[in-house]
Amino acid sequence: MSEKGGDGGGAALHGAVGRWVLFTTVLGSAMALLDGTAVNVALPHIGADLHASLAALQWTVSAYLLTLAGLILLGGALGDRYGRRRVFLVGVVWFALASAGCGLAPDPWVLVAARALQGIGGALLTPGSLALIQSAFRREDRAAAVGLWSGLGGVAGALGPLLGGWLVGGPGWRWVFLLNLPIAVAVVAVGLRHVPESRDESATGRFDAAGAALAALALGAVTAALTGTGGGVTVPVAAGLLAVLAAVGFVLTERRAAVPMLPLGLFSSRVFTVVNLVTVLIYGAMGGVLFFLVLELQIAAGFTPLLAGLATLPLTLVMLALSPSAARLGDRIGPRVPLTVGPLLAAAGILLMLRIGPHASYAADVLPAATVLGFGMTLLVAPLTATALNAVEDRRAGIASGVNNAAARIGSLLAVAALPALVGLSGGRYRSPGAVDRAFHGAVLVCAGLMVGAALLTWFEICGRGAAVVPDAAAEAACPAPRV
Repeated sequence: MSEKGGDGGGAALHGAVGRWVLFTTVLGSAMALLDGTAVNVALPHIGADLHASLAALQWTVSAYLLTLAGLILLGGALGDRYGRRRVFLVGVVWFALASAGCGLAPDPWVLVAARALQGIGGALLTPGSLALIQSAFRREDRAAAVGLWSGLGGVAGALGPLLGGWLVGGPGWRWVFLLNLPIAVAVVAVGLRHVPESRDESATGRFDAAGAALAALALGAVTAALTGTGGGVTVPVAAGLLAVLAAVGFVLTERRAAVPMLPLGLFSSRVFTVVNLVTVLIYGAMGGVLFFLVLELQIAAGFTPLLAGLATLPLTLVMLALSPSAARLGDRIGPRVPLTVGPLLAAAGILLMLRIGPHASYAADVLPAATVLGFGMTLLVAPLTATALNAVEDRRAGIASGVNNAAARIGSLLAVAALPALVGLSGGRYRSPGAVDRAFHGAVLVCAGLMVGAALLTWFEICGRGAAVVPDAAAEAACPAPRV
C-alpha cells in the first residue's frame, strides 16, 4: 500500500486506495442493509402472494437474522485468518446467489430457507467490510472512515424501505431480492482490482465449528420459543430448554477450545461488554418498531408500499447530512454523551409514532416521528461502532466487529420474534386493520422503553473522553460526568 500514515501506515481517507476501500465496503454492506430493510415493506405483499401466516412472515425476517447473528463471529474469524478481502467477496457472491433463490421462491417456507442461506452470506461480508476499513486506513483517519461507513451504511438501510416500496408497487416484491445480483457483480469487480488484502498473521489453528453450530442452535431455539408457531405450550417450552442447553454448551465450548470462535476474554473489558448490551437494546428497538411500522402504514393506515417506504426518508436524509459530523463529535467528546442523548432522542421519535393510526397523515404524523428518530440514530451509530472497536486491540478488529454486528442482529431477531405475541398479534390477524393498530401502539411503547434502557446503561456504565475509552482498571470503577 503506497499511502502511509504517520503511525504505522495505512490508506489516507481522501487518497485513491481509501476511496476504493470505502466504495467497495459501503456498497457490499449496503447490499445486505438494503435487502434487510426493503424486505419489511414487502412483507404484506409476500404474505398475500404466498398465502403466508404471520409466523411465516416473522421467519422471513428471523431466518436471515438467525444465521447472520449465529455465524457472524465465524465470518470475522475467517476474515482475520484467510484474508478480510477474500472472505468479504466470497460473502458477497454467496449473498447474491441466495438472493436469487429468494426471488424465485414458490412458497413461504422455501423463501424462509433461502433467507437463512442469505444470512450465511451476510455473516461473511458484514464483519469483513468494517474490518477492512479498520485495517486499511491510517489511525488518524479511521474515526472519519468509520463515520462515513456508518453513515452511508445507515443511509442504505434507510433507503431500503423506499426502494422496496417502489419495487413492490412496480415490478413486484421478488425484485427486492433479484436487484442484489448486479450490485454483487460491481462489488466483486472493484474489490478484486482496488482493495488491498489484510489478515491477522497470528491467527492459526482449526476453526471452532462446534461453537458456531451451538450459537446458531441457541438462537434458532430461542426464536422458535418466542415465535410460538403452534403446538400449545409444549413447543415453546421445549425450544426454550433447548436454547438454554445450547447456550451453556456454547460457553463451555468456547472456554475449552484452543482457538475459540468467540474469545471470552474480550468480555473482560467492561466497556466492550456494556457497549454490546447497549447495541442489543438499540437494535432490538429499531428492529421491532420497523417491523410493525410497515404493517401499520399499509394495513391500518392504508398507505401504498411506496408511501410506506417514504416513511423513513427523513431518517435517510438526516443520517446522510450529519453522520460524519456525529462521528467527529463522538471522537472529540467521547462516547458517553452521544450514546446517552442519541437513544433518548430515538425514544422520543418512536413515541411520536403513537400519533400514527387509521387516518394518519404523512406530513403531520409520520414525518415528525421519523425526523426525530433520525437525529437520535445519527448521533449514536458511529460512536457505538467506534467504541466497540476501540475497546479491543487492533488485531482483534474482525472478531470485535463480528461481536458488535451479532449483538445488533440478535437484538432485532429477539424483537421480531417476541413482540407480536407480546402485543397480541398472531396467525392471520395481521390482515385486520384494527388488530394491527392496537398491536403497533403496544410495540411502540416497548421499543421506546428499550431505547431509554440503552441510554441509562450508557450513562452509568461507559466512561471516557475522545476516541479512547477508560481502560478496565480502578479508573473505570468511577464514572465521572463527561466534560463536554
